[in-house]
This record gives sequence, C-alpha cells and structure tokens, in this order.
Amino acid sequence: MEKRALLAVILSIAVFYVFSLFVTPEKKKSTPPVATDSVSAPSSTLPLQPLSNTQNAALPAKAADHSQASKQEITVDTDLFIAVFSSRGASLKSLSLKNYKEQNTPGGQAVILGTDADPAINNFSTRATGFNLQDNINYETSQNSLSVHGNDSRQITFNYISDQGFTVRKIYTLNGNSYAIKLDTQLFNNSQAPLAGKVQQILTYPAEPRVKDNRYDTAGSYLFSDNSLHVDKIKDVAGSSKRYDKAVQWAGFADKYFLTAILSESQSISSVELKKNAAGYFESIISSPQLVVNPGNSVTVTQRLFIGPKDLDILNAQGASLVQSLDLGWFTVLAKPLLYSLKFFYKYVGNYGIAIIIITLILKIIFFPLTHKSYKSMKDMQKLQPKMVALKEKFKNDRDAMNKAVMELYRENKVNPMGGCLPMIVQIPVFFALYKALMFSIELRHAPFMLW
Repeated sequence: MEKRALLAVILSIAVFYVFSLFVTPEKKKSTPPVATDSVSAPSSTLPLQPLSNTQNAALPAKAADHSQASKQEITVDTDLFIAVFSSRGASLKSLSLKNYKEQNTPGGQAVILGTDADPAINNFSTRATGFNLQDNINYETSQNSLSVHGNDSRQITFNYISDQGFTVRKIYTLNGNSYAIKLDTQLFNNSQAPLAGKVQQILTYPAEPRVKDNRYDTAGSYLFSDNSLHVDKIKDVAGSSKRYDKAVQWAGFADKYFLTAILSESQSISSVELKKNAAGYFESIISSPQLVVNPGNSVTVTQRLFIGPKDLDILNAQGASLVQSLDLGWFTVLAKPLLYSLKFFYKYVGNYGIAIIIITLILKIIFFPLTHKSYKSMKDMQKLQPKMVALKEKFKNDRDAMNKAVMELYRENKVNPMGGCLPMIVQIPVFFALYKALMFSIELRHAPFMLW
C-alpha cells in the first residue's frame, strides 16, 4: 500500500506539473535574488448503579463442574465475516473478514483479527472484581455452529455457575450485515448476601505489530476518552500501566486498516487500564461502573463490539466517535474531506487511480489564482534582477546599506519578495493531507489502477 500511495502522490504531482505547462506563462531563467538578511486522563466518577437490576431473575439451570468441562467452539458465518467463539472465557477466538485479504492474490488468506495461537490471547473474555470471576474459566453452551445473513440476527449464549453463589451469562447478538456485535453480560446473585464489583472485558494484542516491516505502521491501543483520541504503543506501558477514566466512549486495538473495539452503551464503560501482561502481550482491561446485586436479583451490562475495517462510512454508521480511530494526525481537517471526495468520485468512475487524478485536477483549479500570483511575483522579481545586481555592487562593503536599498527598491516597484513563495507554501498542507488520506485509506488497499 505504501508504494501505491507514494505512486499516487507522484502521479498527483505529475498532473500538477503537466497542468502548469499549459496554463502558466513562460518565464525566463533568473538568478537567485539577493538575501535580505501524557498519559492518564483525569479521574472522574460515572454513575455507580447497575445498568439493569431485575427482581427474581430467571437463572440458568445448574451446570456441571466447569473446571472439568471440555472447551467448545462455535463458528458463526455472516455476510461479512466468519467468527469463532470459544467457551474458554466465553471469548472470541478469531474473526476472519470475508472482504479483505492479507495479500492481493487469487486464493489469498483473509484478514484474521484475533487468534488463539497463544493462550495469552483471549479477546472479550470477562472478569468481575468483587465476584472472583476469572477470565480463563470454561463456560457452557448448548449451541453449535450457525449462519446469519441479511438483516437477520442470531444469539450465542454462554453460562457459568460459580460455587461462590453467583451465575454469569454472556449473550452475543450478531447481525448478518454488520461488523457490530451486541454483548450482554448478566450477573445473577444466587447467594444470601449482596454482591458488589465491576464487570471487566479483556482485550489482548501482540507485542509486535500485525503488519511487520512497515514504517507507517500505527498498531497499538486506541481509545476515545474526554472527547480526545488516545493512542498508546506497548512501549508506553512497558514499565507501568496507564489508566483512562474520563468519559470513555470506546476502547480497543487497531492497526492502520482494522479496528477491534468495545463501545460504551449507556455509560457502560467507566475506565480502561492498559498494561503489559505476564505473557508479554498488550492488555486492555475495560471496566463497567460499580455494580451492586442484591440476593435473588441480577444486573446486565450492555456493550457493543466492533471488529472490522476502518472505513469512513462504516465507522460513521457506528457512532460513538468511532470514526476518530482513523487518525490522520495534524492534517485530519483536510485529509478527511479529501477521503470523502475520493470515495465520491470512485462511485462514478469505478477506479481509484482515476479518482485521484480528478481530485488533483480540481485542487489545481482551486489553487490556480494563488499559483498565478506566485508566477507573477517571480516574474516581477526577475525584472528587478539587474537593479539588484547593481545595488549589490554599489554597496558590496556595506551590507546594512545594501539591504536598506533593496527594500526601498521593492517598495518603489510594489514587489513583495515573499510573493513567489507564500502562495506555494499555502498548498503544501493540502499535499500532505492528500498523502495522509491515501496512506491510511483502506479503500486503496489492494485497489487496482491500470498497471500498478
């Protein structure tokens, strides 16, 4: 992708140059003019009440000994991905994206987010502080593989009955045509005393980026807290953990093109802790507000999962400022409109390379008045060159006098010495923004354009 993006920028510059040959006046060769001499968000407290608290809630039937139960896997086939869930931690083992491949080759392997190649990777497993619920326990489920397509939705349910007087039920709701997955985590109090604690969803990420040998790689923790995007690499938490607890809207892990995140529903995320776990993996612990469950009652924590591409339209449809995960740095305000324009023209021409050429020509037309002014200023400076050479010779032993005389010459002829540079400088941020948009656009990933 880096080569394609660089080639696209070179192509844009070439279009600018060719355009200039036809619309700019011929200018004489001129001599150079004479010089005229971190970190955690502030703590805040979210509402400390259960997200739902149901009297005499129905409990799952008593389960067998979970420590001895065999691990079970459930495969879910949707229009957009194939997900494999594991009874271990009631977690997501892997998710294979149908519309995206690792290499643009026939039969290329699909992009897979999440893997159980190492037991330290256990995405969306659940802990509960105060309940002594560990994330590596084995849940029970009566379901097998299933398919869901179109606008249909299906659920996967995992149950765990603790010998300490509580029951946990995790329900994943999947839609056939969405990258979003609803997650309900229910806690039932079977004991005679109130239980209090927090539900924690666990995400893990490899210490090494998913895409190696890539100088533009941005893999790491991404979260949106206090109306700001926060990006952390594993080196940022190697020595100590980081905590964010102010208005967290979503949290997860991302690379340049793909995002795995948990989104808050009705303030269901109170804090996020980032750390390096014992296995050396990047771990994100996403906690709910403090929950109190009275005897015979239950509480439900509802959250939304997103596992998919960092596509502008898809991210915007999810809300919760998830589109901010497409981090284009300082040039975001310019780069995102260019990215929207790229998608707009692609709808009509069906080729991203041609869409880039169209955008470049439009930018050239927009900047033509500035370009024309720059050329005119340079031509005026060129006319003054003989007089400046004469002044240089006249005041060759008095630099201050020479500078004063040159400035006076500029005033008399109404020439701005910076007039040739400033109009061009104004255009530089737009070029950088275009480069950023092309570099981080998943739409251009593996996109064909003639011979590239």
